[in-house]
This record gives sequence, structure tokens and C-alpha cells, in this order.
Amino acid sequence: MAATVIALAALWVSYVQTRAVRSHNHQSIRPLLVMRRVKGHEERKTGILLINAGLGPAIVTNSVVRLDGEHIGQWNYHTQERVAASLPVRPNAYSLRPGAVVLAGQSAFLLHLDEFSEDQHGGFWELITRRLVIEIRYESLYGGENFKAAPPLF
Repeated sequence: MAATVIALAALWVSYVQTRAVRSHNHQSIRPLLVMRRVKGHEERKTGILLINAGLGPAIVTNSVVRLDGEHIGQWNYHTQERVAASLPVRPNAYSLRPGAVVLAGQSAFLLHLDEFSEDQHGGFWELITRRLVIEIRYESLYGGENFKAAPPLF
């Protein structure tokens, strides 16, 4: 009877330890995508900056773009054209299609102007701070987590 109790206790300890190791492995490669609206970053670049501040790569599963509260599609070339149509200067854009990978430590502007001037590009700043919302859905290498990154509200 004592041997059975000891064997069951060892089995339980082994199970708990396996779960802890699995949880640690998941956390050790967890991505963390952060979006920021920046003005005057890296030699006056202004726009929406995406940063993977996590420990592992982020695999993009989906994106949702809203302009003036209306859903207009995923963050791709056609949506970028629609967003930039009302601006006097075409901003640079970086697409994130499903399956795209954002490496740990990588940063990229989703939409930006290289040279920003308040008086010339005020409409662009209003666009990225008040009118445009980009949400990126992503997961780690393990998959199935459905993490979400979106710029903070002002």
C-alpha cells in the first residue's frame, strides 16, 4: 500500500513539473507586439510604429483596419491606398499579411512620413491619432493564443 502511495505521489510530482516546464517554454518564446504613434522619431519620422518587445517571433494571423469607425479591410496595399487617398503627401507603408513574421526585437513603421512638419502634415497626424485604428492579431510559434496589438487611445 505504501509503495502505491509513493508511486502515485511521484506521478503527481512528475505531472506538475511537466506542466511547469511546458508553461515556461511557452513564456520563453512569447512575442509582445506594441504599437505606438510617434512624432519626430529617427530623424523626424512620424507615424505608427510596431515593435516586437517580446522574446519570440510574432506570426501575424489577421489585421483589422478602421477609418472613422468604419471597417475597411486588412492592413494591405489596397487598404493603405484608401487610407492615404485624402492626404496631400503619400506616406510610406509596411504591409502585414497573414503569415508575416515579426522577429523578436524587430520594429517597423506601419505608416509613416520621413519628414514631418506640423503646418504641412497636420492632416497626417490627425489621421493616425484620431481617425485610423489598426489592430494586429498574432500568435507565437506554438499557435492558438490570438494575441492582439493596437495603438493606445489618446
